[in-house]
Amino acid sequence: MKFLLDTANLEEIKKYEAIIPLSGVTSNPTIVKKEGKIAFFAHMKEIRAIIGMERSLHVQVVAEDFSGMMRDAYTILEKIDPHIFIKVPVTTEGMKAIKALKKEGIHVTATAIYTKFQAYLALGAEADYLAPYFNRMENANIDPRNAIREMAHEIQRTNSQTKILAASFKNIEQVNTALECGAQAATMSGTIIKQALTMPAIEKAVGDFTEDWVQIFGIGKNISNL
Repeated sequence: MKFLLDTANLEEIKKYEAIIPLSGVTSNPTIVKKEGKIAFFAHMKEIRAIIGMERSLHVQVVAEDFSGMMRDAYTILEKIDPHIFIKVPVTTEGMKAIKALKKEGIHVTATAIYTKFQAYLALGAEADYLAPYFNRMENANIDPRNAIREMAHEIQRTNSQTKILAASFKNIEQVNTALECGAQAATMSGTIIKQALTMPAIEKAVGDFTEDWVQIFGIGKNISNL
């Protein structure tokens, strides 16, 4: 089970890198837009410096045609580092790019997946990751639960090395569901992680424990200074 951050915000990455078992960082043009008009390649290199080479960094092509996607991919690999996972939407032109990139041994994350058939095509092309859009699928009246289960089944049936990197979440329950349906990884915003770790019930439980301890040993007495 892998947890990735879906953000390009440096402070957020630094914060959660220290908190969760972080496996990598994903980005796309919409996420990059939130950071303003940044020096793109320098910014991505800063993210790499924070997470290190042992974690995965996923950067998306912007061009919509095959030749443009390939140029984007080569530029990303050259100007950031050669270990980047190139995110490619599973479109007609995107599938051509996924096939071509994989023939060259380049890491690929097949993204913008809404349907099982998109996933099966990317799986057949040996993409490293499939990124189904959980919340967007629900909004399009497509069942992401069944889709992820079937993707996981096909990966197991074919003994494929491809993994499911579920994305596009609006709440914690969607993340839980994606993982329980067979996704090996999930990428999410820091907001989702914050929701999971700061819910009122947790804070109340911790507060109650502290109050009980203080009643026994007094204020300022932790286990370390008894």
